[in-house]
Amino acid sequence: MVTFSEENFNALCQQVAFLQDNLISSRETIHTLVQEVNVLKSVSAAVVNRKLNSGITSIGDNLDSGDTAWMMTSTAFVLFMSIPGLALYYGGMAREKNVLSTVMQTFTITCLITIIWLCFGYSLSFAPAVPATRSDYSLKHDFQVYGDASRFWLRGMHLDSYHVNAPTIPESVYCAYQLCFAIISSGLICGSFAERMEYKALIAFTILWHITVHCPLAHATWHPYGFLFEAGALDYAGGCVIHIASGISGLVCAVYLGKRDGWHPGNQEFEPHNILLTLVGASMLWLGWYGFNGGSANASNERAGYAILMTQISTSTAAMTWMISEWVVRKQPSVLGIVSGAIAGLVAITPASGFVDATGAFIIGLLAGPACYGGAQLKHYMGYDDSLDAFGVHAVGGILGSLLTGFFVTDQVADPINGVFYGSTKNGGMQFALQLYAVVVSVVWSAVCTLIILILVDATIGLRVSLETEQMGLDMSHHRESIGSSSVHSDRLQRSSHLVFQPVSANQSTTIVLDSQSQNDDDFNLGEIAVESVEVVPQSDENETAATKV
Repeated sequence: MVTFSEENFNALCQQVAFLQDNLISSRETIHTLVQEVNVLKSVSAAVVNRKLNSGITSIGDNLDSGDTAWMMTSTAFVLFMSIPGLALYYGGMAREKNVLSTVMQTFTITCLITIIWLCFGYSLSFAPAVPATRSDYSLKHDFQVYGDASRFWLRGMHLDSYHVNAPTIPESVYCAYQLCFAIISSGLICGSFAERMEYKALIAFTILWHITVHCPLAHATWHPYGFLFEAGALDYAGGCVIHIASGISGLVCAVYLGKRDGWHPGNQEFEPHNILLTLVGASMLWLGWYGFNGGSANASNERAGYAILMTQISTSTAAMTWMISEWVVRKQPSVLGIVSGAIAGLVAITPASGFVDATGAFIIGLLAGPACYGGAQLKHYMGYDDSLDAFGVHAVGGILGSLLTGFFVTDQVADPINGVFYGSTKNGGMQFALQLYAVVVSVVWSAVCTLIILILVDATIGLRVSLETEQMGLDMSHHRESIGSSSVHSDRLQRSSHLVFQPVSANQSTTIVLDSQSQNDDDFNLGEIAVESVEVVPQSDENETAATKV
């Protein structure tokens, strides 16, 4: 039992009284500070509202020349990913008779999406550029999936206007940067339906897909009013918006269109025609990804540099683990394998690059290699023809990276969020649930919208090329061009017209195209076809074909 003398008791009372006085004083000080902060907030809100109500949305003193220079460079990097990066990457994996049509698709999409972006794509994705006239920025919105019409035809965008997502750079730079994301998002899908979709169908599909899939997902995920953004889902540079959307849509296209003529697992006729082109294209994609992930900071800051380093770590790790997986399964490593692994690592780190540390980046790459290798092999067991592995790499990698973001996000990079891996079971588990929510929304939205678009386009203008066109190759049939003078098709186009043989029977529709001036009997072999009569009708134009009835 502790006893106190009267003197000690009086001293203790004095100390308690002193502490009580200090506490009261501190409370008064805190109350005064809170009042001052509220005054400042009111003044700031009044200034913002006055600017908005008067139509003043200029960047003013907030303009940062360093941020602007980096974002302009990143824009060039991301465009470089599509042309020539993606074009060469896909072109090298296509068969020789379809190389030009494959690169033509990427180039066409680049031009087409730019025009759509000007008309309404940017507005549907990222409008309004500045907040509404209110001081409460935390107001929730009811499942907002589209932006408003305030930036149709880019009206309202001025030389010094800015976007709320990037307040230190001109809005024109932010618009151009996000345009390049929209371009490659549509371009990636082509890898699933390569060598068998009509060119006019590609144009119609791209327009509708951009409006119904990319724009709503971009707004929902990246705009402050988007429902996924408000929910708290993390997607640093496009795991859901770009890779899951394009990969899932590619799978739906591959299944709906069906397999290429003669395709089956292990058929050597469908091997890449030039792996060197694919390697060069993949290297360009890797370089461009520095702007893809590094630029997603929307500024030249510490997060941009960190995202670039995490990208490098994940990419290199995934390239090695894909190669090792292939080595174990096929007993040999391949150039195409290590290249594909690098792309898988780039895809998987995309949603996480600005939120994870080196440990997270390494593990994401470690898992992305074998996971995407397995994803690319699924077509051999399930029977769908994902021509250039858009689903196997981009959908699988995007889903993996988005989910693992919930595990490896760290408050050292993305304060104050900690993932499950760092011991935050409650908060980290909630973040993982949010990541799963975003993945499910992206998968379902992309799949359903893509299927509806395919049905609509198929019912109106048709989707798939004819068997004869596919066998000839889309380079010649669609564009009357071919790579190199050594190509058989190019040589025939230069030196002769063609004979079109049509069976007399009305219930047959097969058309055989043969060289009318061929000196090789094998080129003119009709096999077992019984010829009853031959009528050659010459055309006035030497470039037209001569119609021959058999």
